[in-house]
Amino acid sequence: MTNEEILAKYGPREAMEYDVVVVGGGPGGLATAIRLKQLAAEKGNDISVVVLEKGSEPGAHILSGAIMDPRALTELIPDWKEKGAPLTQPVTDDAFMFLSEKGGVRTPNFLLPGCFQNHGNYIVRLGFVVKWLAEQAEALGVEIFPGFAAAEVLYNENGSVKGVATGNLGVGKDGEPTDEFQIGMELHGKYTVFAEGARGHLGRQLIARYKLDEGRDPPSFGLGVKELWEIDPARHQPGLVLHSAGWPLENNTYGGAFLYHLDNNQVALGFITGLGYSNPYLSPFEEMQRWKTHPNIRWYLEGDEAHGIKHGKRLAYGARAINASGLLSLPKTVFPGGALIGCEAGYLNVGRIKGSHAAIKTGMLAAEAAYDAVQAGRQHDELSAYPEAFEKSWLYTELNKDRNFKNWFKKGLTVATLMNGFEQYVLKGKMPWTLHRTQPDHAMLKPAAECKPIVYPKPDGKLTFDKLSSVFISNTNHNEHQPAHLTLRDPSVPVNVNLAKYAGPEARYCPAGVYEFVKDDATQKDRLQINAQNCVHCKTCDIKDPTQNIVWVTPEGGGGPNYAGM
Repeated sequence: MTNEEILAKYGPREAMEYDVVVVGGGPGGLATAIRLKQLAAEKGNDISVVVLEKGSEPGAHILSGAIMDPRALTELIPDWKEKGAPLTQPVTDDAFMFLSEKGGVRTPNFLLPGCFQNHGNYIVRLGFVVKWLAEQAEALGVEIFPGFAAAEVLYNENGSVKGVATGNLGVGKDGEPTDEFQIGMELHGKYTVFAEGARGHLGRQLIARYKLDEGRDPPSFGLGVKELWEIDPARHQPGLVLHSAGWPLENNTYGGAFLYHLDNNQVALGFITGLGYSNPYLSPFEEMQRWKTHPNIRWYLEGDEAHGIKHGKRLAYGARAINASGLLSLPKTVFPGGALIGCEAGYLNVGRIKGSHAAIKTGMLAAEAAYDAVQAGRQHDELSAYPEAFEKSWLYTELNKDRNFKNWFKKGLTVATLMNGFEQYVLKGKMPWTLHRTQPDHAMLKPAAECKPIVYPKPDGKLTFDKLSSVFISNTNHNEHQPAHLTLRDPSVPVNVNLAKYAGPEARYCPAGVYEFVKDDATQKDRLQINAQNCVHCKTCDIKDPTQNIVWVTPEGGGGPNYAGM
């Protein structure tokens, strides 16, 4: 049954009315809710706010490095330290290395540009920060509904956003309601703030409907693959931040890696591959595994019996697409009845590799605009005060300073390094030029016949691993009886186009083993098998599919990974 048929048979849906509906319980969404309630308390009135979170609990789907700049958090909750915010490991040292296959060169700290200087920042597990923010929000009276995925945008007759509807529960693989069927509910708001993160399912629809990206550069993304390890205390340096560029990626492929020393002898390792890469044989997951074999990286992880060093233990795994384009790709962030904030819009500062502070700040700005509008008796119009406030903020100044950072990489690592250094050191971020981007990531892929296959080493199960064992420790789970949330516009395209022309790149760019080309038992012809239960909600397929034939839609709420503080 289609959704329209289900509504006709089981509807109408229950509707709940709020002043502001927030879609997404990450740092941006929760900052929006907190600021709204703060303003109401300051002015002695009330405002009703609800936050929808598709993860099983706040923080369950949060995956980030992460180095956190506390500036925005301090503006939102000045006494966060006294309230026990989990920012406990300050950065103590920065190291940036350019790697070759066997060696590396460390950039002297006095030559590091400001974007790679992290003193005053904190190494955090962003999932824990989000969980703490949710506690602060609930203490202020915010309603949080975890396990409910916003699946549909609702519109008023005049075309403005009315709110959202959650997905139906208990629908079988055949699309028919089962005995456990529960129809979704509607949440109506005078304003709806969308904070789904990078490549948000509903945000993508809104950008297209209202043409919010008109006149902007096409967005660019990276795929971040992350592991959490426990290592021997002798190799652990609390507060050390290590970034690397170069090997194993080719000079013309954007990307880099990080190794952050948390407390408790734990380190966070991550590898980011720009999704504008051209070789369809490239696998971001395998590049991350290969990176760990570099002498300067494996030293932290491997044991050394002769010196009494124990081998490290991999504790957790995850992957997530991140924004990588910056200010030049930022869409219009308001439309009748709503707003886009945080990574939903693309506010991440790719030069600093930081987005949580931008999410919190834009959430606050949107909240202030929405609060004033509600108190003035307005609803379902454009919150123009929000983008106006952004353009006057320190965040705009920060993003404008790094506006060319990512786009220089289309000229290769060497040119990008030199030009970014020149813009930061000599010009102090006051560039008289702007470097634009013209093609989206999916259009950058070349036919397989024009590219060299990449042969990756087999995993050893100690330092390097395969995808399926990695997905297992991401705690990913979906109800196997629900319809697949990874859909194809045309089922013939994966074999007839993607496999024939691009050697089936979806089998490689997915970091969770969701896509496999297999032989049909009856015909012995190739077909694409979609293992949707493996999906970690990274959104890479939705971004990188060369024909844009794959469309990611929301599964039942509460499913997906459970990163538990990754």
